[in-house]
Amino acid sequence: KICDLAVGSAAFLVETCRQLAEELLKAWRHHGGRPQFPGDETEELLAMRLIAQHCLYGVDRNSMAVDLAKLSLWLATLAKDHPFTFLDHAIRCGDSLVGLTRRQIEDFTWGPPTGQRFLFAEDVRKRTAAALRERQALLALGDDYTSPQLKREKLEAAEERLELVRFIGDAAIAAFFSAAKDKAREQKRIELAARISDYLAKGDPSQRPTAEVTSLRSGEFPIRPFHWEVEFPEVFDRDNPGFDAIVGNPPFMGGSKITSSNGDAYLEWLKVLNAETSGNADLVAHFFRRAFDLLASNGSFGLIATNTIGQGDTRAGGLRWICAHGGTIYAARKRYKWPGFVAVVVSVVWVTKEFHSGPMDLDDESVPLITAYLFHAGGNDSPSALNANHGRAFKGVGVNGMGFTFDDTDKHGVTSPIALSRELITEDRRNAERIFPYIGGEELNDSPTLSHSRFIINFEELSEGEARKWPALFRILEEKVRPERSKSKDLRCRERWWQFERPRSDLASLLSNFKRTLVCSRVTPHLTFAFLPARTVFADSLIVAAFDQHGSLCILQSRPHELWARFCCSTAMDLMRYTPSDCFETFPFPAGFEASAALEAAGREYYEFRTALMVRHNEGLTKTYNRFHDPEETSPDILRLRELHAAMDRAVLEAYDWPDLIPQCQCEFLLDYEDEDDGAEDTGRRRKKPWRYRWP
Repeated sequence: KICDLAVGSAAFLVETCRQLAEELLKAWRHHGGRPQFPGDETEELLAMRLIAQHCLYGVDRNSMAVDLAKLSLWLATLAKDHPFTFLDHAIRCGDSLVGLTRRQIEDFTWGPPTGQRFLFAEDVRKRTAAALRERQALLALGDDYTSPQLKREKLEAAEERLELVRFIGDAAIAAFFSAAKDKAREQKRIELAARISDYLAKGDPSQRPTAEVTSLRSGEFPIRPFHWEVEFPEVFDRDNPGFDAIVGNPPFMGGSKITSSNGDAYLEWLKVLNAETSGNADLVAHFFRRAFDLLASNGSFGLIATNTIGQGDTRAGGLRWICAHGGTIYAARKRYKWPGFVAVVVSVVWVTKEFHSGPMDLDDESVPLITAYLFHAGGNDSPSALNANHGRAFKGVGVNGMGFTFDDTDKHGVTSPIALSRELITEDRRNAERIFPYIGGEELNDSPTLSHSRFIINFEELSEGEARKWPALFRILEEKVRPERSKSKDLRCRERWWQFERPRSDLASLLSNFKRTLVCSRVTPHLTFAFLPARTVFADSLIVAAFDQHGSLCILQSRPHELWARFCCSTAMDLMRYTPSDCFETFPFPAGFEASAALEAAGREYYEFRTALMVRHNEGLTKTYNRFHDPEETSPDILRLRELHAAMDRAVLEAYDWPDLIPQCQCEFLLDYEDEDDGAEDTGRRRKKPWRYRWP
């Protein structure tokens, strides 16, 4: 029994059908027992059709995709004389991630068994058992040539028996999606359970929660639940329940997009369905969890995933949980370039629901272990955040409203010209108290002098009455920010529209004691830190680390920290995504680093040389470090920068009391990855290979 949880056009099932048919042919030729088939067919087509009918299953929330999947398999098996519906029992429409087990339907709950038995529980069991008998009889009929009508009748009989079971399950899920709070959901669950019991006991149709189920299926974000154990009872009511294998390419969707595409309640459902997941995990992690739950013991799945499957919250909620609950990753491709699409990079992961002692296959290399990080050594769990690092690094502010800014590069007329900010300060010097420099990741990486090109009105967390004490600035926000904020779904954004959406008051309070602070770009090809004035509004494209000493820069810019950050971070395509929780708060700084004269000296010399180099060549951080990592770059300035970087690394290793590692930690030019098609681009130019000057 093999399934695709997001079947789409059934490309994976078609290939599965072909490969299994080849094995069936080998078995017939070796053992005999091949059925008879019409003279105008071949045994290859017969084998494929039997595999399709008896072994393959697929589910998709899109009804058109379901029809396309059945058509693909129908065409692949050349079943031209068979009804198009010959796979209706196995290719079904529904949401693979929203559904209940049979026991949950009996208990009318989406959580663990409650111990509360409802009058309809026995009816659910009987109806599911009857449907199983009909479906088993359907599968036993063999090929469609002799019994298409009888097969349809068996499927219709099974469907009739399951109609009430589905409805009860859908009603329980409707109770969950009916409210935003657990207490209200529980009250609705109890109410609907009582109404269904009355409806069945007394035959009172007014008690049937039809409206609630209809609303679930046809609301703003319609849900069509799929109760796996009920829909495919022959798969789950056997000695080793579950699928033997699961294949496919489940959808990728970042955590924030899950709510915008499916509603807030959908994400809450996923977190209830899959314990120990956060709202930041990619949707594909939930498909991995669902696939693992649906596997039989000793079963396996092979799935394509976003390349963040082994990173950050997606790893923690997906592969980490699977590895901690009896799963073994026995093969993986960490980075696979999707054919025909320049920017699409995926991972492919194979997992078995059993202990597997190895060897494993990681990127075509034999290794003793593959962890949830898709790494050949170590553990699966995330490193713990360290108390000493708490409250020292922050993501920049989330503004939500470009009307706050003064920006001469804006071509849409949303911002105000910088000349206006100067006029306002000339008219009233107090306006300078609320007009701040504003800088984001692009300016940090591109400016040779690390200069900002924008200013921003910053009322921090002042009340409306307090903010009105700067009337000219307040009027700008009333005109340029308030109209858009009034449309926001977020209550705080609507009610406190003169403030940034995420003002980061804790960061502002901390930086009030600093003249300068370290910052880095949140998404970047090169991890580079720089000092900027503390009285600046830092965009959420920046990470701010509240340090003002060169010794701190020495550590954060060093290769030990970069190695840690690259291992712990998630990525956006091939760019690293530096986050305080994953990369900074977990990083163990050496003892006494802030008082180390050696670190301070190494960091100062490096930083001052780099600053002068950038001005001298009129190049920002990105261009400077592109040259730094280019094996063909031999400029004396770049060679000297590499030497100073190595000196920083040595100072950091000494600070950790690891001088014995220094001889091993010698840099060389190495590729981070190499794609098979790293040839010419469409423009005729060759793509630059991802060299990095790093430790081996």
